[in-house]
Amino acid sequence: MSDQDRKPVAIVGAGLAGLTAAVHLKRHGVAFELFEGSDSIAGLSRSETDEDGFTYDCGAHFITNRLAAAVGISTECRPMLRYGETVHLQGAQYAYPLGLMKSPRFVASAVAARWRSARAQPAVTAQDHYRRQYGRQLADEVALPLTEAWSGARGDEISAAVGQKFATSLPRMLMLRAAARLTGRVVGIGYAGTITESPNAWHVYPRDGIAAVCARQAQEVADGIRLNSRVESIVVQDERVQAVVCNGEAIPVAAVVSTAPVHILSKMIRGSQALAGLQSFRYRAMIFVNLKLDGPSGLTEVVTWVPEHQFPFFRLSDIGMGLPWLVPQGKSQVTCDIGCQVGDENWTDSDENLAERCVAGLDAMIPGLRSRVIGSRVVRVPLAYPIFHLDYEDARLRFEKGTGIQGLLSVGRNGEFAHALMEDVYWRTRWKISQYLDSIRN
Repeated sequence: MSDQDRKPVAIVGAGLAGLTAAVHLKRHGVAFELFEGSDSIAGLSRSETDEDGFTYDCGAHFITNRLAAAVGISTECRPMLRYGETVHLQGAQYAYPLGLMKSPRFVASAVAARWRSARAQPAVTAQDHYRRQYGRQLADEVALPLTEAWSGARGDEISAAVGQKFATSLPRMLMLRAAARLTGRVVGIGYAGTITESPNAWHVYPRDGIAAVCARQAQEVADGIRLNSRVESIVVQDERVQAVVCNGEAIPVAAVVSTAPVHILSKMIRGSQALAGLQSFRYRAMIFVNLKLDGPSGLTEVVTWVPEHQFPFFRLSDIGMGLPWLVPQGKSQVTCDIGCQVGDENWTDSDENLAERCVAGLDAMIPGLRSRVIGSRVVRVPLAYPIFHLDYEDARLRFEKGTGIQGLLSVGRNGEFAHALMEDVYWRTRWKISQYLDSIRN
């Protein structure tokens, strides 16, 4: 065994991606050390229950029975009972996406756009992509306002690649919806792109909260986890990883698997400029205002998209419709998603004002809702969505192919700078680790 083989693989971050990497390396007999800067695992994949019995996630986390089985928590999960999406537009509710296509003006615009786009060059901007896919009416009234709300940039400033976030084709969507009706299960649609969506993959939720996914993985690799251990820098020589510096100590390593946000990763590198361009990459922050209600919320589906600018939120989630055990009996909870940037007027607004703005917006949609509000809780997430800005699109596409530094892998939602949900984070991380294992065996 060479000196390089005896060195461990350093994993930066003990969230879902970092723990998945650790498990996969351990099962293949590869030594590793998992460095976590905080005093706990799981990152954003966690849940909290307050004194009133309401459970909060850092955003909605959906997993399937397929992921639960892969992690080993199938017996700890309950099936989701219901899931659906609507769009609130001009005071009306439209089932997403098929209900929108019942509107004659949307249909006529979409047909004309499809005819024109058949001979057009590939779209460069999100604006062009949505107008060609859905027609100008649906794009300008629904798709673009929603995309701009969670990205914080205009549709003509961001890449057409954001459309990959909604990549499920219409025929496949119809097939999966039909399977859901036949089986009575909430089949996953639009929550996995790495492996094929299937009628045999339906939504479930762990009894003890979403953190159970990470907790089970941590049990398997507990001896390799170092909490309160922040990796300060990654030492590179001749474009190959040599060591990591943690709490002032240089530790020789065979490779590094990083889950750090890419603009932070680029600043950690010592001895190479290969990732210097990533420092300009930006992430969108999010505020989740959780309103506790007496009685049902009055929303018609689990998720309601709100593209109109007069509302402070762009998405509403009544997760209790599908997972009723997350709220006390006779109560409901609506999570209001607000896009922002760290330090802006939304981010710095008080919890009380944010809650009041959301209550006012919801009361306009559901008259009388204000009288049923019994409390609120606000959660701020500084790094929520990667922004695919055209200013660095070429650099993003190069980064998709690899870091350019031998022995350095970047995984996870923030580490890949990708619109990836939990299902994709898990499978993509396993795939990248498998590629690394193949490379050291050849």
